[in-house]
Amino acid sequence: MILPVQETVEASLSIAKAGAGIGAGLAAIGAGMGIGRLGGAAAEGIARQPEADGKIRGIAIILAAFIEGVSLFAVVVTLLIATASS
Repeated sequence: MILPVQETVEASLSIAKAGAGIGAGLAAIGAGMGIGRLGGAAAEGIARQPEADGKIRGIAIILAAFIEGVSLFAVVVTLLIATASS
């Protein structure tokens, strides 16, 4: 059976919105895991070489900002997909 065009478009939009929700969730989970691993590795590095404390901490903060930036970009893209009207 062939669906009318309007029903097909509505079905596609609902699938896109569901995918956008899943994408936003995965972006948040990935960012959390990435920052957690980064923090753990930084703490281990500082424990192994306490004299490199400032350098390791500075690099970890910069990398955490990059991770947050990428995850924020992913969430914005998924929200744009979710709010698309056509």
